[in-house]
Amino acid sequence: MIRLENISKQNGHQILFIEAAAAIQRGEKVGLVGPNGAGKSTLFRMITGQESPDEGQVAVDRGVTIGYFSQDVGEMSGRSAVAEAMDGAGPVSEVGAQLHELEAAMADPDRADELDALVEQYGEVQARFEELDGYALEGRAREVLAGLSFSQEMMDGDVGALSGGWKMRVALARILLMRPDAMLLDEPSNHLDLESLIWLEDFLKGYEGALLMTSHDRAFMNRIVNKIVEIDGGSLTTYAGDYEFYEQQRALSEKQQQAQFERQQAMLAKEIKFIERFKARASHAAQVQSRVKKLEKIERVEPPRRRQTVSFDFPPAPRSGDDVISVKGVSKAYGERRIYDALDFQVRRGERWCVMGVNGAGKSTLLKLVTGTTQPDGGSITVGGSVKVGYFAQHAMELLDGERTVFQSLEDAFPQAGQGSLRTLAGCFGFSGDDIEKKCRVLSGGEKARLVMARMLYDPPNLLVLDEPTNHLDMATKEMLIEALSRFEGTMLFVSHDRHFLAALSNRVLELTPEGVHHYGGGYTEYVARTGQEAPGLRH
Repeated sequence: MIRLENISKQNGHQILFIEAAAAIQRGEKVGLVGPNGAGKSTLFRMITGQESPDEGQVAVDRGVTIGYFSQDVGEMSGRSAVAEAMDGAGPVSEVGAQLHELEAAMADPDRADELDALVEQYGEVQARFEELDGYALEGRAREVLAGLSFSQEMMDGDVGALSGGWKMRVALARILLMRPDAMLLDEPSNHLDLESLIWLEDFLKGYEGALLMTSHDRAFMNRIVNKIVEIDGGSLTTYAGDYEFYEQQRALSEKQQQAQFERQQAMLAKEIKFIERFKARASHAAQVQSRVKKLEKIERVEPPRRRQTVSFDFPPAPRSGDDVISVKGVSKAYGERRIYDALDFQVRRGERWCVMGVNGAGKSTLLKLVTGTTQPDGGSITVGGSVKVGYFAQHAMELLDGERTVFQSLEDAFPQAGQGSLRTLAGCFGFSGDDIEKKCRVLSGGEKARLVMARMLYDPPNLLVLDEPTNHLDMATKEMLIEALSRFEGTMLFVSHDRHFLAALSNRVLELTPEGVHHYGGGYTEYVARTGQEAPGLRH
């Protein structure tokens, strides 16, 4: 259906692909993996024809329709979210827009004299709309938007009033509605809450076309794909299986390659030793010569490519008292909307609470209340003696000064610290060599997240309050963060929509629902087992 035939591609000085080949067949669900900057987005653009390979070709079967969702959603305003989503379905959306215009014209008293002509035109346009299954399309558009957590008001309101993350969901809905033969989804799991993520997972499982997608969400990827294409060092390698199978196979082949490399190195060392020892002796000249020729012909085994990984190192935190947070009778409202009424909640040392609830349930608000960035309307919040809070907020990355470098940003936060200790800190969070001289404005989302964490952890807290800390991290960095946090000896209160992160780190669950607040002993895995659902909004 889609074939990449010996493609080579270079961007500036960076070589992305060297005679790389892969194929996507009808109905296959393929995960595209590789380190940041390996060329995943370039590959998508080559399949859609937005870019061409320098050599080789990208062949797409005739008549195959392709829907491409990228992180760059473009401008959206002046229409409802429903109309914007329906726009992806081709001519039917234009006919729908004509219908709405004619409805407005017929209701306009200034155009009463044109009414007969407008009614006649409306009849023709309506017939065309029905022919294109337009009424069913609007129903489907609303269904998809509801799946992505839109309320009716948001669906019918101006799409221009939505935040970037919500516009991203409208762009995704447009591709899902289009029902193309092949879908290319670049990070569709970004910006989605847990309920939307699980809905999308089910939608894609039931989708009958071919799918090629990237995602930093391990559980999401694992449940959908049945094949992995890995970009590494300019080549494309295909693995038949899910993400977990790919990881096992990759580790196995690396181990085998390392063993092969070591065996060959030992053999080469032995041969070279013989040559060195006997090269001056005439009696051994023929043997030496034959061994030199043999060495020249041997195809050298390369050691496995070492992936660049970031290793987080959290400095040990001083011990806090046993009572870390006490929330008593807290109420909070934003205008008419009541978030909590008489909320009671206790956190003790060593507990790791994940806070769950649908959009608008007050998850981030609770973290703001605990950290003192927002005040309650009533009740009290007490943070225990010798508790030192480290707070990772969703907007913290926007507060970085774009003109300061990584190193200056750390210096600004800790003017008393020595250069050496700040360089060590930067190194612990993956900023080595020239990276510390990068200006904050050129950092990727993941790099900004790492810098914010470095600033938060220099003077080690014993209570970590984290609001979606993994949003901008790739899978490898996320894995490192989970590993480091599992060694953290303090207390944690966090919000995340990453099920792998939730399962690995929580030992308590606080669920915020319209019916009230529920506490669960045991972590996210136990919560799923006890409630039979992966997210609060999925209760039936």
